[in-house]
Amino acid sequence: MLAKPVFPKGTLILAFLLCSFVSFSQKTVTGTVLDTDSKPLSGVTVKAKGSETTVTTNDNGKFSINVPATTTELELTSVGFAMKTISIAGQSDISITLDKQVSNLDEVVVIGYSSQRKKEITGAVTVVNVADLKTQPSSDPASQLQGRASGVTVVQSGVPGDGATVRIRGLGSFTNNNPLYVVDGVQTSNITGLNPNDIESMQVLKDAASAAIYGIGAANGVIVVTTKRGKTKGVRVGYDMYYGIQDPGKGPELLNAQEEAELYFLARRNSGLATTGSVYGNGATPVLPDYLYYTGASNDGVPINAGNPNVNPSLYELNNSRLGETGYNPYLIVPAAKGGTNWYDVVTRTAPIQNHNLSLSGSNEGSRFLLSMNYFNQDAITRYQYYKRYTARLNSEFNVLKFFRVGENLQVFASESNTPGNGDNENNNTEASVIAQTFRPMAIMPVYQIDGQGFAGNKGGPGQGTWGNAKNPLAGAFRKRKNKTTNQNLFGNVYAELDITKHLMARTSFGGNINSQVSYRYPFIEYEYTENTGNTTYNEGSRKDNNWIWTNTLSYRNTIGDHNFSVLGGYESQKGGGRQIVGAATGFFNYSNYDFINLGNGAVQNLSGSQTFTPVARQSYFGNLNYAYANKYLVTANFRADGSSKFIEPNNYGYFPSFSVGWRITEEAFMKNVTWLNDLKLRGSWGKVGTEFAVNSGNAFTTFSSNRQSSWYDIFGAQNAPAEGFFLSFLGNPAGQWEKSVSTNIGFDATLFHGSTEVVFDYYNKKTEGLLYNPEQQAIAGAAASQALRNVGSMENHGFDILISNKANISKDSRLTTSLTFTTYKNKINSIANGLTFFNFNSGTNEANRIGQNATRNIVGQPLNTYFGYQVIGLFQDAAEVASAPTQDQAAPGRFRYADINDDKVIDDKDRTVIGNPNPKFSYGLNVGYEYKAFDVSAFFYGVAGKDAFNFTKWWTDFTPGGFPGGRSKDALYDSWLADGSRPGAKTPIQDVSSGNGFSTSGQVNSYYVEDASYFRLRNLQIGYTLPAALTGKANISRVRVYIQAANLFTITKYSGLNPDIISSDDRAASVDVGAYPVVRQYLLGASITF
Repeated sequence: MLAKPVFPKGTLILAFLLCSFVSFSQKTVTGTVLDTDSKPLSGVTVKAKGSETTVTTNDNGKFSINVPATTTELELTSVGFAMKTISIAGQSDISITLDKQVSNLDEVVVIGYSSQRKKEITGAVTVVNVADLKTQPSSDPASQLQGRASGVTVVQSGVPGDGATVRIRGLGSFTNNNPLYVVDGVQTSNITGLNPNDIESMQVLKDAASAAIYGIGAANGVIVVTTKRGKTKGVRVGYDMYYGIQDPGKGPELLNAQEEAELYFLARRNSGLATTGSVYGNGATPVLPDYLYYTGASNDGVPINAGNPNVNPSLYELNNSRLGETGYNPYLIVPAAKGGTNWYDVVTRTAPIQNHNLSLSGSNEGSRFLLSMNYFNQDAITRYQYYKRYTARLNSEFNVLKFFRVGENLQVFASESNTPGNGDNENNNTEASVIAQTFRPMAIMPVYQIDGQGFAGNKGGPGQGTWGNAKNPLAGAFRKRKNKTTNQNLFGNVYAELDITKHLMARTSFGGNINSQVSYRYPFIEYEYTENTGNTTYNEGSRKDNNWIWTNTLSYRNTIGDHNFSVLGGYESQKGGGRQIVGAATGFFNYSNYDFINLGNGAVQNLSGSQTFTPVARQSYFGNLNYAYANKYLVTANFRADGSSKFIEPNNYGYFPSFSVGWRITEEAFMKNVTWLNDLKLRGSWGKVGTEFAVNSGNAFTTFSSNRQSSWYDIFGAQNAPAEGFFLSFLGNPAGQWEKSVSTNIGFDATLFHGSTEVVFDYYNKKTEGLLYNPEQQAIAGAAASQALRNVGSMENHGFDILISNKANISKDSRLTTSLTFTTYKNKINSIANGLTFFNFNSGTNEANRIGQNATRNIVGQPLNTYFGYQVIGLFQDAAEVASAPTQDQAAPGRFRYADINDDKVIDDKDRTVIGNPNPKFSYGLNVGYEYKAFDVSAFFYGVAGKDAFNFTKWWTDFTPGGFPGGRSKDALYDSWLADGSRPGAKTPIQDVSSGNGFSTSGQVNSYYVEDASYFRLRNLQIGYTLPAALTGKANISRVRVYIQAANLFTITKYSGLNPDIISSDDRAASVDVGAYPVVRQYLLGASITF
């Protein structure tokens, strides 16, 4: 039997007709592609616009392409040449000329109150590829610079809404190393509220020659941002969005409940004590109790099991509405979490993140505009915490007359947050932070009481000393869920430009920002916590800040023969300040219903108006000269005079000059035959800049205050007639002046191989004199006076920055782009103050409170913020080794053996030494992009090498349970030294019940805490697809691109903490990990639509 035909009758005829229709609906276009010297170009990609049909030119520059009959334009692209779109209407054989585009050298770059072509820049300026930034979704544009701008080091906490810590070419000050940001000509201290979608261009001014025209505050570099405005005629609508989830990843690897019991027994055996009579039973193997405690019990040392007649679940009673009531004592019963509680998993979650941006832009002959609106919402990976922001921007410009323009750049945003750092001393990476609290409780502690609702804790009952005093971290997060901070901000400027002549232009701009912040901190009762009853005070605070800046410039630009020059002069005035008021109330009748808690409902109220409007005024005069001869010899000079109200005469003005030169050597006749080198520019610069950001407005003045405890006394001797006296409260410094930084820079810019490769290299040396610091002064009688900042120290940095980029057409359908940034800096303190060789600084991260010492010390001859302590050279193995070693307090087998640095046979303070450096030797970023037809893939890698971190979490997790009982690391049980000597290679010291916070264990800053924090991370991976224009065009949509993305997919590091990228609030005490925010993975789905 014959098989039934697969195709029905007539199919072949239909297929023939369809093929005929297709062939008749296409046309063939041929042509030749030439360069500007009329030489044929091979390898040029020719594409029918609106379709995927492409061909490449042959060795003679010729091509032949079959295009749909509806195609009206061809797109031509080739490395080293500007893309060109041509019309083919009514043509079948055409000749096309492509213009050279050598690494965008003619691109106009905004720097220092004016603009220059990239090829004319003589300073160290990084032009950031904004398109690359868009592949790294973030609420903070500064964080997107990580690894994408050479010479720039960026550390970000990962906390929603937190701004990144940005350092340009290292550290140059004891007090403030933040760069200056200039957005559309308006100076600001950060760009956290700026919508990344609104950014048109971003430049980083790294050397003093580039930044000196900004004078004040430019010592740490300048980041210049220009926002978008309309370009195309008509109106264009764009919508960009992404939505995804954030994964907190795996938390610290700590012992489970049974292992905690085994560690308890191990510590007793190591101490030569019996394991009987404990809460874990009387046997050789520990047995977990059924309950941890019950109210009223005090027989510590007896296991609490279900058969214990004192445990009566029917007595359990907890009434949240009565918390805070005088005489109310709830009856609490806490069951043992025998399976173990993973506290990191309890307080973290998979959290959503989303961003939506809508923009309208357009232009005509007389105006251009951009209107954008943005909504960003990110829940933290820690429960109950979040950050959300609403942003709107209006940029427009109008040609009032042919020679007169006016415009504005205005942004308004409102944000709301409940995140670490939102009050209650719970800043990220402090002992009170949510993440740090996950190290503290034992695994046997459950989350809830016996009823599964009331929070469990350590209050009262047998075993209280065994279970420790750690707080329940989920309880704290839940009770503070209503805490929030709101911000409303208006930022921008209005401006006018007048073309006086063809070459002469005047410009005036008035701008600034107005910010209003309100914070709410709610009280709570900690019924389950033994040390206190929580915070019974409600706090509400309001702060308003405003800053304005008025800038006026006159610029002249002209070309006469081979001479091209521009001159700019300007005057600038700034003023700003703030005011706040704080209110508090206590004595609420109900602490569980937050709707009843406000300033009016408290029995005791206190309103304190802090009249802190502290205006700071500045005025400046500045000038700039750019000169180029024959496009090959370049000279730039800047000068700025800044006056500040923070200083008094004769030191209230600072003067900041700079100059730079460049030589475009490829423009010389002897280089014309070097065809592989398209452009080579040698650069050199010198400049001076200054800063006074850390100085407050009253620094120059000595002040006196009154205090009942210190100065209420009867000066005439009558004891019953007290009179208010005065004491010295602040010792001013009328001689204070600017910190001044002098830097030199040499480098080159090169483009090679028809513009496909670009190399930028810079070497710099920067020295800062007159560092502002408040050294210790001789004590005076009475209350201690605060010290003013004084110009006492000096510091230097040197290093080099490298950028290498390449773009190549792999085939007619694919292209590859790569870029590599490399940054290094070496920092050294040259002097501090007369007679001082070091100073310590308490960062507030609590290691000084627990150990009694700061982990960091700032030492002359060393980098800022080095780790300083005892060098651990191993563990004592036996009593004989202890006896033969230098005398060391509390030395014993299994404890740390410290190096005798000065070889005096005694281990004491003189043996403390530098044990680590948190400043990286270098950092690098690698960006790879690949396009194939409508698909695109980009991957961004970032790494840091030669960086140490002080892992203070080990103080909680790696040492004896005899100190603070709580979570312990696996090393404490499985890799600690044993009294029987069976683990001679152990790195973790002996676990016993007597060492506590001892000299030879956890009680000193030592190298055991210092770890290599170098890392290599896949920062971002994105895969996108652009829908065919033939499809989207039917819906009148110009372009649709969809993508999937993953961030922080992996991190390769030896560091044992949650995140080697540790952010610190102060550079004088950086990279001390007390419980830093973890590396958070993101998985996103996004789309970009243009109408």
